[in-house]
Amino acid sequence: MSDPDGGPGALVTGMAWSTALGSDLEEVWQALLSGATGVAPVPSEHPLRSDEAAAVADLPMDLGPERRQYELGARTLRAAVADAGLDITDPRLRLVAGTSHGPHLDVPADGLDRWGETLTAGLGMARPPLMVSTACSAASDALLVGAALIAEGEEDICVVGGVDVLTPAKRLGHSVLGTMSPTALRAFDMSHDGTVLGEGAGFVVLERARSARARGARPRGRLSGAGSANDAVGPTAPDPTGDTVVRAVTTALAAAGRDTGEVGVVNAHGSGTPVNDDTESRGLARTFTHGPAPVVFATKGAFGHTLGATGALEAIAVLLALREQRVPPVPGLETVMPHFPLPLPTGAAPLPFTGDVGLSLTLGFGGFTTCLVLEAVA
Repeated sequence: MSDPDGGPGALVTGMAWSTALGSDLEEVWQALLSGATGVAPVPSEHPLRSDEAAAVADLPMDLGPERRQYELGARTLRAAVADAGLDITDPRLRLVAGTSHGPHLDVPADGLDRWGETLTAGLGMARPPLMVSTACSAASDALLVGAALIAEGEEDICVVGGVDVLTPAKRLGHSVLGTMSPTALRAFDMSHDGTVLGEGAGFVVLERARSARARGARPRGRLSGAGSANDAVGPTAPDPTGDTVVRAVTTALAAAGRDTGEVGVVNAHGSGTPVNDDTESRGLARTFTHGPAPVVFATKGAFGHTLGATGALEAIAVLLALREQRVPPVPGLETVMPHFPLPLPTGAAPLPFTGDVGLSLTLGFGGFTTCLVLEAVA
């Protein structure tokens, strides 16, 4: 994956998020570093296994799922484009957006693309969107697609990311599946017992180096490689061997022209479910077998599991971690699960690391596993 005008991948020239901790990029990052969490009681008229805990953005819950999806997407997309110093109506912009189900489990089904078309039309964007729906890896796969479009010379600037909202049907569905914790999301902890759902949005602007130079853009980093794999084991549980983690990571590093010894930090999927945490642990152990061990962190304990938005939020967190050379503490992590192979920040303090290369790893229902390689730029 290479930009013929400027090295591997694509430059990140803008980014923005909307999370349960807020939407200001720096304020949310500082909240993460402090160990804050946005998980709180969210009432439901149905019995839920998670005792009604969830993480929601600062929008009125009575807006309804379709309006929440639009508002979260619109404000975050505008902010990312503005952060890049661009206008939302610029005809060069190509939106590539992902969601898991967005509002569509709770409203009459008429296609998962409609929310993106409504978003671009409402914002006055000049071109139709490209839409991705690959469960919890959707936003990561949107970044992968955007970077590929730039590498192939199809686009100069892509705005990529994901949006997902908390709805009654999603909470009921995960309760039935038994994936939700009755207490709290504790990724990689001895006492992990499930996930907690959240909602949010994240977008980054990917740009060809020639385009960024021509307009004097400020790079925030580089997406230098991406890789994906699918185990096809079942509709929800991943392959417990960790094969798809190994394949996604090694493919992404090869695309970036990097090796495991150059990776300083990994943002893990860290959903808090024993099955996913165990699978991810095995995959990381099989991947990082020699050289310096990268530091691992996870943000779902702070943001909730935002499903189709999570990959974009976590890619942004990796870029900020590379800038700061430290990672936030993992909420709820006190005693690391047995045999976890890499360093984790336990307790309430950030953990420093060294290195300019980071990974963002997502594991989704349906076997979708995607790894993004992100790098700091001078």
